[in-house]
Amino acid sequence: MILIYYFRLVNVFAMIEVDLKESLKINFGFDGFKGEQEQIIDNVLSGNNTFVIMPTGGGKSLCYQLPALIMEGTAVVVSPLIALMKNQVDAIRHHSNDESIAHFLNSSLTKREIHTVKEDIQSGRTKLLYVAPESLTKEENIDFLTQVPISFFAIDEAHCISEWGHDFRPEYRRLREIFERISKVPIIALTATATPKVQHDIQKNLNMLDATVFKSSFNRENLFYKIIPKQDVEKQIIRYIKSKPGKSGIVYCLSRKKVEELAELLQVNGINALPYHAGLDAGTRAKNQDMFLMEEADVIVATIAFGMGIDKPDVRFVIHHDIPKSLESYYQETGRAGRDGGEGECIAFYRYKDVEKLEKFLQGKPVAEQEIGRQLLNEIASYAETSVCRRKMILHYFGENFDERNCNAHCDNCKDPKEKYEGKEYVQQLLRVVDELNETQRAKHITSFLVGIETAEIKNYKHDLHPLFGSGKEKSDHFWNAVVRQSVVNGLLLKDIETYGVLKLTKEGKEYLMHPKSLMLYKERDYKVEDEDSIITNDGGGAVFDDVLYKQLVDLRKSISKQKGIPPFVIFQEPSLKDMCLQYPITIDEMTNVQGVGNGKAMRYGAPFVALIKEYVDANDIERPQDLVVRSLGSKSGLKVQLIQNIDRKLPLDDIGAAQGKSLEEVIEEISTIVASGTKVNIDYYIDEVLDEDNQEEIYDYFSEAETDSIEDAYNEFEGDYTEEELKLVWIKFMSEMAN
Repeated sequence: MILIYYFRLVNVFAMIEVDLKESLKINFGFDGFKGEQEQIIDNVLSGNNTFVIMPTGGGKSLCYQLPALIMEGTAVVVSPLIALMKNQVDAIRHHSNDESIAHFLNSSLTKREIHTVKEDIQSGRTKLLYVAPESLTKEENIDFLTQVPISFFAIDEAHCISEWGHDFRPEYRRLREIFERISKVPIIALTATATPKVQHDIQKNLNMLDATVFKSSFNRENLFYKIIPKQDVEKQIIRYIKSKPGKSGIVYCLSRKKVEELAELLQVNGINALPYHAGLDAGTRAKNQDMFLMEEADVIVATIAFGMGIDKPDVRFVIHHDIPKSLESYYQETGRAGRDGGEGECIAFYRYKDVEKLEKFLQGKPVAEQEIGRQLLNEIASYAETSVCRRKMILHYFGENFDERNCNAHCDNCKDPKEKYEGKEYVQQLLRVVDELNETQRAKHITSFLVGIETAEIKNYKHDLHPLFGSGKEKSDHFWNAVVRQSVVNGLLLKDIETYGVLKLTKEGKEYLMHPKSLMLYKERDYKVEDEDSIITNDGGGAVFDDVLYKQLVDLRKSISKQKGIPPFVIFQEPSLKDMCLQYPITIDEMTNVQGVGNGKAMRYGAPFVALIKEYVDANDIERPQDLVVRSLGSKSGLKVQLIQNIDRKLPLDDIGAAQGKSLEEVIEEISTIVASGTKVNIDYYIDEVLDEDNQEEIYDYFSEAETDSIEDAYNEFEGDYTEEELKLVWIKFMSEMAN
C-alpha cells in the first residue's frame, strides 16, 4: 500500500513538471527553464515564502509571472518605477490575447482608467497587478484588494527594503504591515543585488526568515570591467561610442544636468543619443525609453531612474560618467549590458575627488545614514582603485568566492596585470595592529595608526601612545589601504557590516598571524595623486600617444617662453600639448578643438605649433584622426558670453553662481577654463575684496617664476598661507594678463 502511494506521488510530481513546461511554452514560447527558475516557480506554487537573488538577465520576472498565470486570483507585484511597470505589463500582454491579463496601478492613471483596472480584477481576468508602494499604502486601494482573491505578493527590486541596499525606499519598509491587512498569502521577494547583510535585512523586515532562498551566482562571464582615470571624460566617451557604430549603450551620470549636457554633446557629435531622468515629463521619458528599446536611438544618457527591468538584451556597453554611490548600484547598472550572453563592456570613469564630493552630500543626514553611506562609498572606491581582479572583488562583496584565473582576462586588471610583491611582512604587521587594537577599528583608523597620523580619533583613543603607533610609517596610507583590501579579499580580515566596517580577524587571519607564509600582493595605483592620460579605444586599450612629437612640442614651447620671458605653461598647458599629440592639428581652426585652446590662445600662440605638427605629419606619413575631433556645444558659448558679461558688470562671483544654481567653486572653475583657452577676463574687482595688494603681488610673482601652474604646488609652496580658491583667483589674473 505504501509502495502504491509512493508511485502515485511520483506521478503527481511528474505531471506538475510536464504542466509547468507546457505552461511555459504556451504562455511565453520558451522550451525550457533557465537556471533555478523551475524550482523557484514550484516553490511559489507550493505556497511557500520565496527569496530570489538572481543577476540581471537571469530571468527573475518569469519566477512570479508564470505562477501568477497558473494560480487562482491576482498576484500583486510591488514595483518601484512607473517605467518598469509599463515595460513589464506590455511584455505580458504581448504574450496574451487578453489586454486585461495584466495591469498597473499608479499615479499616472486617470480615474476612468483606475475604474477599468478594478473591474478587470473583480471579474477575475487580471492575473498580475503591478503597483507602486505609494499606491499600495492608499486606504481605498487596501480596502479594494481585501475584497478580491490574491494569489501571492511579489516584491520586485526587493533591495529597496534595506537601508543597506543601494536604492533604499522608506515606503518599502511598510509592505509587510500592508500585506497582512490585505491577505495572508505567500510572498516572493526578488532582487539582482543583495549582500548577505541586505538579504537578512529584507527577510527580517518582511517577516519571512522561513523563506526558501534561491541564490544564483553573481558572475556574468561575458562582461568586461574597466576603470579609467577621469580626465577629458566627454571626449573619451565620444571617441569610444564612435568606435562602436550602431551598437546600443547606456551612459550613466549622477545629475540630471549632466545627463542633458552630455546627451546634447553626443548629438552634436553625430551620435544618436537621448536623455532620460526623473525631471523629464512622463511622456518624454516613455518616448525616449521606447525609442531606445525599438532601436530608433543608439544611446541613452541617464540617471539611475533608467534601467530597472528594462528588457533589452543587446546593450553592448554601459559607461559610468560618474562613479556610482555603491557597488550594488554599479553591479546592477553594468548588469544591463550583454543580457543575451554577447559582448558587454562596462567602463567607469573614476577620480577620488568624486568620492569626496559624494561624502559631502551625506552631511546633514542622520548619523546612521551617514555611516552607511560612507561605508558604501568606501567599498566602491576600493573596487575602483584595486589592482586585484575586478570580478573577484565584485563576487567577494556579494559573498561569493571566485578564482581569478577564471576571469579569462575579462577585466582590465587581469588583461593587463599589475606588478606583484611579497606581502607577508606587511600583512602580518597589519593583522598584528588589528589584533592589538582589539578588533574595534575601521580601515581608515588602522591605516592612520600604521602611518603615524595623529587624527582626533586616534588621540581620543590614546592610540598615539601605543608602542605600534607609526610602525608602518615607511609606507603611505594608500599603500596600507591596499594591504587591507587584499587581506579582506584573501579572507584574512572581514569588515563587520553591523559596526559599519570595523575590521575583524577571521579564523584564517588568526592562523596567519601565528604562522605567516608567502602572500603575493598587487601594487595599486593612487588616484589621489596620479595625473595621467588614458584614452579608451576599440579594444579597451590606450590610444597611441606620440612621445616623439610631444618632446618636440615641449622644446618649442620652452624656446618661445625664453624668447617672451614668460613661464612655459602660459603658452600652452600640459594637457593641451598632450592632446595635440593625439589630434595632430595642422590649422589654426583645428587647433581650437584641442583641449584648453580657444580662439584667442590659438591665434596668439598656435602658428608655430601647427607649422611644426604639419611638418611632422608630412615627414612621418601620419594618418590623422580627424573623424574623432570632438565638437563642443554651442550653448556653452552662450553661457560663457553670459558669464563674461556679468563679470564686465562687476557682479560678485557668488551672486553670479547663485543666479545659475552653481557654487562659487564651480564659477571660479568655469572662469579658469575660459582663461586657459585664451580669453582675457578681468576679475580684479573681486580679487581686491579677497586679498590685499601685497598678498596678490606675492602670489603673482610666484606664478611668474614657477615651472608649473599647479595650484597644489603653489599651496604647498606657501605652506597653506593662502587657500586654493585665493591662489586660483590670482592664477586667473596672471594668465589673463600674461597669456591672453
